[in-house]
Amino acid sequence: MDKSIEIVYSGEDYFKRLHGIISSSNKEIHFQTYIFENDSTGIYIAEALKAAAARKVKIYLLLDGYGSSSLPNKFINDLTKHGVEVRIFSPLFSVNSLYIGRRLHHKIVVADEQVALIGGINIGDRYRGKVNETAWLDYAIEIRNPKIAKAVSNICQHIYLKKLKTKSAPIIHEEDGTSIRIIQNDWLKRRNEISNAYIKAIKEAKEEIIIVGSYFLPGRKLINALRKAAHKGVNIKLILSGIADVPLIKRATSYLYLSLLKHNIELYEWNKSVLHGKVAVVDAQKSIIGSFNLNHLSSYGSIEMNVEIDSSEFSKNLTTHFNDEILIQCERITSETIKKRTSFLTNTLNWIAYHFVRITLILATYLPQKRFK
Repeated sequence: MDKSIEIVYSGEDYFKRLHGIISSSNKEIHFQTYIFENDSTGIYIAEALKAAAARKVKIYLLLDGYGSSSLPNKFINDLTKHGVEVRIFSPLFSVNSLYIGRRLHHKIVVADEQVALIGGINIGDRYRGKVNETAWLDYAIEIRNPKIAKAVSNICQHIYLKKLKTKSAPIIHEEDGTSIRIIQNDWLKRRNEISNAYIKAIKEAKEEIIIVGSYFLPGRKLINALRKAAHKGVNIKLILSGIADVPLIKRATSYLYLSLLKHNIELYEWNKSVLHGKVAVVDAQKSIIGSFNLNHLSSYGSIEMNVEIDSSEFSKNLTTHFNDEILIQCERITSETIKKRTSFLTNTLNWIAYHFVRITLILATYLPQKRFK
């Protein structure tokens, strides 16, 4: 298997790799994340950043103004005092406007233009896990390829320096039968590469689609693509969250269950922890992994980055992981399951939640307001 790309799991696997990348860096780190918590994991990573800065490594840390809003100023000031450059992306409140819609949803670390971690894992105890608490289920990709890492570093730099009108060619690397493509979504820049990649992969599927979907509320295009694929005989498995960190979205997703089941789409709920992953594997050949949720906010509001990997070896291993390790621990959702767990009141609340969340997300991304970076 191509050792330049490796799947990374939430928990100690991700944070040991992240700490190792920071600790072995020599020149420059770009670090962009939605959530950075002031807890044991946040402190663990912050200490590694401060130690790297003490070695004269240039560190550019970009945090989302909403996702990391609970991070104390004292924490941020301590980082800057030790030489880490910190900037807040799109503060909710400014002298010009109240901003809601566009968020930095990246989870990227790239060091020395040599290695990059790209995925859906934020910085906090819930993603690392504790002795008595299982880490949220999530994934990332480690890429050790200078061409890809340099291109990702340039993207991070452009965002950090507020370069709105930069244009870049698609980032693609092909070697030994493996294709790696960095894809982005940013509606303000008219980038819809991740949305398009999902639709294309689903339309081209011939045998099997496995999707791990946190906050799963896809639009009509993706729902229709899934239905058409199912009607062609493609086996579709959706792995969704059974434990809700956002109960309203869990209810909204549950509203879709019966409709999906009617089209012979298999549904599974992960109940070991909160499911936070955003992954798709098609025909054990193509994999898509990153920060992009299948909902309106990721499609039309947030800045997202995913990795698309066209490799039978990589994708077969990932398919085996889902079939042999994840699905067997999930609860299979059937029509009978839904009848047992729901009532008229439950169905009504799910219907209300679905339409309320959909309308809220549309308003959050379409209301005219000044765009900040």
